[in-house]
Amino acid sequence: MTDESQLQIRPKGGESSLSLSKPRSGLIARGLGDAASLAGPSSPEPTDWLAEIRRRAEKGDADAQLHLGLMFVHGEGVAQDYAEAVRWLRKAADHGNDYPQNVHGSIAQKFLGDMYREGQGVPQDYAEAAHWYRKAAEQWSHVGAVFNLGVSYDNGQGVPQDYVEAARWYRKAADQGLSSAQYRLGLMYHEGRGVPQDDAEAARLYREAAEWWDTDAQFGLGVLYYEGQGVPRDFTTAHMWLNLAASQVSGEQQKVYASWRDRVARKMTAQQIAEAQRLAAAFGAEWDDNFAQAGRKQR
Repeated sequence: MTDESQLQIRPKGGESSLSLSKPRSGLIARGLGDAASLAGPSSPEPTDWLAEIRRRAEKGDADAQLHLGLMFVHGEGVAQDYAEAVRWLRKAADHGNDYPQNVHGSIAQKFLGDMYREGQGVPQDYAEAAHWYRKAAEQWSHVGAVFNLGVSYDNGQGVPQDYVEAARWYRKAADQGLSSAQYRLGLMYHEGRGVPQDDAEAARLYREAAEWWDTDAQFGLGVLYYEGQGVPRDFTTAHMWLNLAASQVSGEQQKVYASWRDRVARKMTAQQIAEAQRLAAAFGAEWDDNFAQAGRKQR
């Protein structure tokens, strides 16, 4: 593969971490439901859900502390306040060794690592971020913390740069099905960083992530098919993956992905392009069907 393609496939280190993404509404909703169940008609406690969560948090309930911390992170039900978020997340994180509360503590530890990495509510401190990621990763195998610890070693942020360690943590997260980790581990096999260079293994890992709509992996897999590295050279399959990737991104990234797709298209017949487009549409339709079926089962 050309140097140009390697540079384009490599993600930016800061963008590849699992960050303080907004939690699914179910996380907050479950906390509200718990609070409502505790504040029944016979309960002398306040029925206001925020007051109830705060009361539980102040009494040392790790679940409530985690919920309150995340509410301050995202400004849900309260004014966004990173310093206050850190205060409650740290309290929840202190439960990381307690069973059964360690699951809440491990989530708090991961989010606390995010706060230190981003410098939100605390001074930016990569070493402290790595410290909290390690606690959540080693004590509870929290997949986001496992992955972010891999990123820390990959980029040398807060820990010495160590590609072997990065690959080890990426593999742990990849084994839990995290597509970002599958892609990053595939990239390491493609480049021979921390693992033996192996394009076939890179393609396998890219495919696992690509099938979960990881756009970086879809792009990387498309390039491998275009250049015949680790897989037979196949312009139709390359176009399909590159087209899928380009359809999911925007800005400069979209321009790069689309330029690769168009480069492949110039080597294809109109019939091959039509087939690649059909395959891409079928892939998307299959995903839509799967989600629809999952929704019907939940009902």
